[in-house]
Amino acid sequence: MFTSLPLISSLVLLAGSLQAAPIRRSANDILVFQFAGVLERLETEFYTQALAKFQDADFTAAGFANVNVPKEIFTGIMSDESTHSSVIEKAIIAQGAQPVTTCKFDFGNALQDVKTMAATARVIENVGVSAYLGGANLLDTKELLVAAATILTVEARHQSLLNVLNAGTAIPSPFDMALSPSQILAIAGAFISGCDLGIPALPALAVTNTGAIAPGTSLTFSSTGIPSDTTGLTCQMMTGGADFALALPFDACVVPQINGPVYIYIVNSTLAQPILSDLTQQFSSSILAGPTLAFIDTIPQTIGEVATSGSATSSSSSGASSSSSSSVDNSVSASTTTITAAQATALVQAAIVQPGANSTDTSSSSTDALANATSSAVQPTSSAVAVAVQVLGWS
Repeated sequence: MFTSLPLISSLVLLAGSLQAAPIRRSANDILVFQFAGVLERLETEFYTQALAKFQDADFTAAGFANVNVPKEIFTGIMSDESTHSSVIEKAIIAQGAQPVTTCKFDFGNALQDVKTMAATARVIENVGVSAYLGGANLLDTKELLVAAATILTVEARHQSLLNVLNAGTAIPSPFDMALSPSQILAIAGAFISGCDLGIPALPALAVTNTGAIAPGTSLTFSSTGIPSDTTGLTCQMMTGGADFALALPFDACVVPQINGPVYIYIVNSTLAQPILSDLTQQFSSSILAGPTLAFIDTIPQTIGEVATSGSATSSSSSGASSSSSSSVDNSVSASTTTITAAQATALVQAAIVQPGANSTDTSSSSTDALANATSSAVQPTSSAVAVAVQVLGWS
């Protein structure tokens, strides 16, 4: 089990101290904690429904060699999320406000089977880490900031466990990525209804490729936020530790050689240079859609074989990934086209938009690189050995 008694004690004491000696009430603090409370309830409900639905045979069918391993992990995470939800509600009430309790959660096809559920759980935990990081700079009260940090570290442990259960790298980067509340809702908003969070959501972004996503894959998208005229648009990919996103022309969005999670945005580059990872400096008005989250699993680890049966081996042969985004009308459908690593590198070098460069310049060099890369591309990989788990509740 993963329930943290120090966490319970610290937040309960915090709630008590705020009640006994009220501090200046901050609208930002309340909004951030109300939002965190909704996300914790979403997580709790997700794991509760999953554990109630799936039996041992379902975990075996998903490839888990020892069904007790994933069941114990999911049960422990559910307990943690329930505890987080409870103590956050106490902290909100201690500030003289009320938690948002009217939200309803519908996970749809995300719970269709254990494999899809595990992939969705991986998304939820990674997004949860990004949510706490993004909320940190919005909090006015240092006591609440410290309390939120004690939750963040636990969410990061969940994130690593879910990376392992999905045959990915346990810790793919020395750094995680922060998202703003509006960016979080672009991903998680499809699961939430019946409540007003007081936060506008960015348009959801879906990757419409039907096959496995790997380095060299040319991505296609669907979103209500993408205009019919895509001139001047870029697809931008943010990875952990990067100062700014990799910006590529919208129609030449090729996955580079990376490993682990990547947030993908569609950006109006006539308004700004590549978006920055620092939310306090990020020109968010240029973001038209997204982010969506994809995992590019190119470096599987032996530890994954402890919980799974052969999934780490198959992932290493193809670098397949899972991708997710909020539910939108995926009217565009395309098979995944994958090019070689060398072709991908050449294309990225030709098309990359650096800060300070003319972001709308889709010169002949990038066009020629795309033509050369795609002319010798392999056939669509929809029948690849490693099947990409599309998180249906999010795409």
